[in-house]
Amino acid sequence: MVRKRHNTVGVKVGKILVGGSAPVVVQSMTNTDTADAAGTARQCVELAQAGSEMVRVTVNVPEAAAAVPEIKQRMLDAGCEAPLIGDFHYNGHVLLTKYPDCARALDKYRINPGNVGHGKRRDEQFSTICNVARDNGKPVRIGVNGGSLNQELVMRKMQENTDRELGKTSEEILNECMVLSAIESTDLALECGLRKDQIIISCKVSRPNDLLDIYRELAGKTDQPLHLGLTEAGMGAKGLIWSATSMGILLGEGIGDTIRVSLTPRPGGDRRDEVYAACELLQALGLRSFAPSVTACPGCGRTTSTTFQELAESIQSYIRDSMPEWKRHYEGVENMKVAVMGCIVNGPGESRAANIGISLPGTGESPRCPVYVDGQKFTTLEGTYDELSVAFRALVDDYISSKYPKRETPLPAALPGPKGSAASSLRVIA
Repeated sequence: MVRKRHNTVGVKVGKILVGGSAPVVVQSMTNTDTADAAGTARQCVELAQAGSEMVRVTVNVPEAAAAVPEIKQRMLDAGCEAPLIGDFHYNGHVLLTKYPDCARALDKYRINPGNVGHGKRRDEQFSTICNVARDNGKPVRIGVNGGSLNQELVMRKMQENTDRELGKTSEEILNECMVLSAIESTDLALECGLRKDQIIISCKVSRPNDLLDIYRELAGKTDQPLHLGLTEAGMGAKGLIWSATSMGILLGEGIGDTIRVSLTPRPGGDRRDEVYAACELLQALGLRSFAPSVTACPGCGRTTSTTFQELAESIQSYIRDSMPEWKRHYEGVENMKVAVMGCIVNGPGESRAANIGISLPGTGESPRCPVYVDGQKFTTLEGTYDELSVAFRALVDDYISSKYPKRETPLPAALPGPKGSAASSLRVIA
């Protein structure tokens, strides 16, 4: 059972509410050159269509700042209203003041208090960004990172540990500094005139256990909304597992108002994978529903044929491709459960438990595929993989059109994006 979320202040980012009574929001970040306005806008739209409700871009050089208004306009022209967030490091105070159109076009600014300057200049330059946000009515995220933590603060706390013989480990001191930096920076932002409902906080590290300790401490010290993520999580299975274990625990404890799964893509990989992962995490915890889930068999010695694997992949792809249109026209379709099973052991049971499921024959079983609808056997399919795929997809379409209420007024259509533009959940049954 997921615990009730911690009470946090609601912050409006564009048309999206973060914190308060709002559901946990999915966020992602582009990896394009922001100065390439067309390419960056294209990826923003792709990420939004995949399920990212807010998209962040790097704003690191004048060319990037100058491109932001065009990026925002291209997104709007494509029917994409996802809030656009600017990620600033080192020179945000310069770019936001020299490029006022950039400041106005962005829906939120991300500030890293560890690299806005040193000593007195740090507070001045941090305050400059907050003043721009205040004057433009924009929220900010105060994003502390373990890899760029304020070293003056770290050295001060290290010296205090030595002088007072506190006996803290270096990891404990670093974690303490993360939280302290976030709280002190929030206080400074409030002094600059920002309201509580304009501030989101994050404290990201790359170690799961430290993330747990830091966010539990942070949740007890502030009622600001918290952006949750394991930074530099890594590639593939490692990045997915490390992110899911730490973030899943915190979300289960009610901690976290926005999330990002920071996956390192393979060369030429799909940036949307981090969006799919975030959607899957929230759906697995029962916090959100983004798209129908596909329960599928992992295969064993009973399933020497690859037909069930091919069919599961085909159905998942079909759901991703079809979901934008389904969601436009039918209410609640994202809650549908589909099963594609490989033999008689768990096949009929899992298929009955789904809204619609098919149980393929295992090795030596009769070459017939019973289909179950809402717990009852509906029909039996036979034929090649292609024939099964076409027939089962048609049954899924029929189920949706007959079981889910049709919207009186369809939702607005986004311009066509790449295939796979909506997350779908595939659950493997052992």
